[in-house]
Amino acid sequence: MVQHRISTKARWDTERIALLAREKDHTRHGDALATERQALPWVRLDHEYVFDTEHGSRTLKELFGEHTQLIVYHFMFGTDWEEGCPSCSFWADNFDRINVHLGARDVTFIAASIAPLKKLLAYRDRMKWSFPWVSTAGTTFNLDFEVSGSNRYNFRQVEGPIGESPGVSVFALDDGVVYHTYSAYARGLEAFNGAYHLLDMVPNGRDESEPEGSMDWLRRNDSYNR
Repeated sequence: MVQHRISTKARWDTERIALLAREKDHTRHGDALATERQALPWVRLDHEYVFDTEHGSRTLKELFGEHTQLIVYHFMFGTDWEEGCPSCSFWADNFDRINVHLGARDVTFIAASIAPLKKLLAYRDRMKWSFPWVSTAGTTFNLDFEVSGSNRYNFRQVEGPIGESPGVSVFALDDGVVYHTYSAYARGLEAFNGAYHLLDMVPNGRDESEPEGSMDWLRRNDSYNR
């Protein structure tokens, strides 16, 4: 364990209150960023994607269900993979069962992967998740939203085409028309990983050795005791 300073309660209070001021500033900055994010222009989607779902073929418009806002998590699960990505599985443990709350704010949340639906649903059962999961196989959805097969990732040109990569894309439905409103990739996805935010509160933090964060410690939720 990293050696930490030992102090009096009075000294701790002084430093904690100073940190609180910076935390409040960080929160206000985050609120301002959220406002800017929500004010981004919308891009009309004229291509009608058709996905394989556990309820049959569904268009992107139909995935909204009864809501007008849709969040799609681009879950890394390649066509010939036998298991989903461990880090995406970590994220899924954090967002599973959130739909009941998002639905109260007119939002549907789903995961989407290029693997065949049968593999996705079998893996979902193994991990004991419940969120809707659709297959993008046979569509250009992953390519168009730059999570596989693209020469761009995180809004930058890369030596491509890239393999499977994580991301999140947000859509709005207005008067029967689907619009793309937002996407994020890489560390932009940390916003909905509650476990990481909790680890940031403890003395050793995430305890990931490299500056960019080594996730070698991570296991799927059924594999820590193997």
